[in-house]
Amino acid sequence: MYSEPRYSRVLSTELQTLLAYNHWANALTFDAADALTEAQRREPIVSSFPSVAATLAHMAGAEWVWLRRWKGESPSAVPEWVREADIATVRAQLAEIERERDEYLASLSADDVEREVEYRTLSGAAGRTKLSDLIRHVVNHASYHRGQVTTMLRQLGATPPGTDYVLYLRVRG
Repeated sequence: MYSEPRYSRVLSTELQTLLAYNHWANALTFDAADALTEAQRREPIVSSFPSVAATLAHMAGAEWVWLRRWKGESPSAVPEWVREADIATVRAQLAEIERERDEYLASLSADDVEREVEYRTLSGAAGRTKLSDLIRHVVNHASYHRGQVTTMLRQLGATPPGTDYVLYLRVRG
């Protein structure tokens, strides 16, 4: 289960809960992918991304990109580990991203969480959005792709985990 983050003094209860939910649901999804064979993880399945491995790599890569943007950087490409889509590497990178994100959020004030973040997309387009809304976006983006992984797992004959937000709330108590 997700441990109490150090940023609890600056984030609203809603944002804390959403980040904890995202961590929990991502872990369950990676656990399900770990139960597949390497061939199953890389089997082509028609979706936004060509396989379970590629979809999970995209999810983690997007969390990396958004954290970079929050910290004032605007990467023009995802890291190499996203393109390789090795599940063990991707999972380790996601754990590091979550650790770095928790540390970063703990360094902010409550006012910082409501500031606008200026960034450039991977294609170079300018964007400007409140950090609190970007936190919600990261969680929503991951939920969307976890749903795709759920469909892919079913197509591979595997049983996907339940990762609904309301299920997290029940499990959390």
